[in-house]
Amino acid sequence: MQPSSNVYEECRGPLAGLRVVEVSAFVAAPLASMTLAQLGAEVIRIDPAGGNIDHHRWPETEHGQSLYWASLNKGKRSVTLPLDTPGGQRAAADIICAGGEGAGILITNLPARGWLSYDQLSARRPDLIMMRLLGDHDGSPAVDYTVNCASGFPHATGTGPEPVNHVLPAWDVAAGLYLTVGLLAAERRRQTTGRGQEVTLALSDVMLATVGNLGYIADVQINGASREPIGNSLYGAFGRDFRTADGRSVMVVALTTRQFRALGRATGLAEKLEMTGPLMDVDLTTEGGRYAARHAIAAVLEPWFAGRTLAEVRAVLHGSGALWGPYQTFRQLVEEDPRCSTENPLFSWIEQPGIGTLLAPGSPLVFSGDPAPVATPAPRLGADAGTLHGSVPPDSHMINDFC
Repeated sequence: MQPSSNVYEECRGPLAGLRVVEVSAFVAAPLASMTLAQLGAEVIRIDPAGGNIDHHRWPETEHGQSLYWASLNKGKRSVTLPLDTPGGQRAAADIICAGGEGAGILITNLPARGWLSYDQLSARRPDLIMMRLLGDHDGSPAVDYTVNCASGFPHATGTGPEPVNHVLPAWDVAAGLYLTVGLLAAERRRQTTGRGQEVTLALSDVMLATVGNLGYIADVQINGASREPIGNSLYGAFGRDFRTADGRSVMVVALTTRQFRALGRATGLAEKLEMTGPLMDVDLTTEGGRYAARHAIAAVLEPWFAGRTLAEVRAVLHGSGALWGPYQTFRQLVEEDPRCSTENPLFSWIEQPGIGTLLAPGSPLVFSGDPAPVATPAPRLGADAGTLHGSVPPDSHMINDFC
């Protein structure tokens, strides 16, 4: 299934009519523009000739096709230009500044200077909206791993004094979603005032805001505390991993008294679990009480899980009101979890050019009255240059030089 030439005209999501140009690499900015594309916006990604530095990022197929690139660029159009030449730069600026009322929007995480600066682009299009992702607020470079190491979270991850990185690029993902929110806010302001603007977002500020919003900055200032690593236990409530008889692991959580009691009823251990409160001299109807008694609670539950297979645990806990979930590898997620299949309207099969048939997610947002989200393949690099003749000012010949 190849993307049809009019797939973008056929898309009728809530952002239909919005036109976004992306000049970027890696995770945050491509994720932001893909999120917009999945909601109906037309997104044109401009790369240098041969692709940007993320075009061959892992994971790759055995033939060197980047599954990463294809997955983060679904539903976009792709143009390649010699961006290291004046002609290529003018052609890119033509695309950015072209279009009607819903156009003139740029997302970038590249150095915004020269032809890519807000001053130069907005001189051509005064209502330009430019979303610019920085590393640090002072303009110095940073990536997810260099931001995360300073966040405090690696020292609260694991079980010992050594910091432990997580592999999820959490700050990139959060920054990408912040970019979409900022873009829609700036576009709404442009609708009411007619004015464009440059909006900047620093990756490190996304981290700092999150640490503060979750209370960890205040915890240091007010309590003099710095959260310690507690392994897979849930901080401030009861939650922990348990091993099953067949060597699998499950995560069990009881945030509320109702969930805690449901866990007791389902396992037949209600009386024994309630005894841990007086034993530890805590109130089990509070999150803090269950956290204080977590080791005693776990000691009661461990033999129950150890004596049952994952299938048996699932049969008992499913529908019981207890919160739980199995630990899964990526392979187990894909091969065993029905949520990662077309049983879930999020997913559909696509034919990705150069790669093959893939199960791919659309937007997780579902709007009442709209059809279920459908994934659209990523383009081949540079595949859409020849379709953009009508997307630039009539007096511009630069793009035609490269189509």
